[in-house]
Amino acid sequence: MISDYSDRKRVFQIAGWIWLAYLLSLFVVDLVIYSNQPVSPSPSYYLVNFIPAIIFLALSYSNWLSSRWNIFSPLLILVITLTPILVVPLFNIHLPPAPLSNLEGMILRQLPVLFIALALVAWNYNLTAIILYSLAVNLGEVGIVYAFGFSEQIRQPDFFFIIVVRTVCFIVVGIFINQLINLLRKQHASLQVANKQLAHYASTFENLTLSRERNRMSRELHDTVVHTLSGLSVQLETIKAYWDVEPETAKSILDSSLEATRTGLQETRRAIKALRASPLDDLGLQGAIQNLLDYAAQRGNLVIESSFPVGDLFLPPNVEQALYRIIQEAIENIIQHARATKLIFHLKNLDKDIDLVIQDDGIGFNPQVNSLAGHFGLTGMQERAKLVGGELTINSQPQQGTNIHLTIKGCLQ
Repeated sequence: MISDYSDRKRVFQIAGWIWLAYLLSLFVVDLVIYSNQPVSPSPSYYLVNFIPAIIFLALSYSNWLSSRWNIFSPLLILVITLTPILVVPLFNIHLPPAPLSNLEGMILRQLPVLFIALALVAWNYNLTAIILYSLAVNLGEVGIVYAFGFSEQIRQPDFFFIIVVRTVCFIVVGIFINQLINLLRKQHASLQVANKQLAHYASTFENLTLSRERNRMSRELHDTVVHTLSGLSVQLETIKAYWDVEPETAKSILDSSLEATRTGLQETRRAIKALRASPLDDLGLQGAIQNLLDYAAQRGNLVIESSFPVGDLFLPPNVEQALYRIIQEAIENIIQHARATKLIFHLKNLDKDIDLVIQDDGIGFNPQVNSLAGHFGLTGMQERAKLVGGELTINSQPQQGTNIHLTIKGCLQ
């Protein structure tokens, strides 16, 4: 409502300034036309024109009208309409002979002001009001001319021809302006709806981005903190078992636990700070993977069979990160849960695709049961694969081992 009032007020202000500008230009033209005439136009003629225009402009800037706009806007239109109509009978006889100083000329002189009033009507009202306004203005002027006794001073055929033409022009121009305004209002309404939708989409995108970032952080922390703590738990249980039987072995495992703790702490700090695994920074992808396999062989007492592509793999950072984390999760699950003796690892590049196979001979599991039970590691692996456009399949049966197959198409640079 405030915006609508502000727009209407601005339109009336523009109309007031155009009205004043036209009167000033008319005053200058009259000075030129009547400069060589013995009689100059009456000053009251200009006062009667300028005073209503100044009042109109002042009221259009008044904040006092904000709560009364529906009442005063028709009055302002009435002022800008009646002023030129009443000037014709009042001052026609006082103008000295000159071009357009007759009654028909006076009607034409005031026509621009009436067009301004017509534009205001077209802006504020519907087609019916425009037609009624056009008829009322022109028929009202005919009535005023006859009421003031000027019918004998005019060339009636010319006068009525002007009135008819002006009426038709008012209706045509008024309807055209009204249709343009309605079109602009529809476009404005559509733009507002689009802006609201855009704001909603932006909010949704922001929430989605935040949710993805939270999931990413949870995966990163799971891959660092959880893996470190689970490894420590296993090693501490081993230390407890060997402490009295083989103290040297227990101390060796304790040293490994301390080293794993330091590495896990550093990894966690880096994950929180940059959410990127340090082995990738230090060793590269293949070196980091080989480090995981060596650690698995030592910690899980596994026989490792592995193969890598010849040369370096040039992957986007997000794909490299996801691939490393999936491999890390798969190897950690084998160490923790599979009770396997052998781990087979194959990483291949096929044109621009990556193909990964990780297989063990452990006790296996039911992937559907573990997924429904909320096994976080499997969920994280699937999520990481989807985020980089990969396809991850996990085939496993109880007592038959597990096979993990990951394909990421078009990722090699």
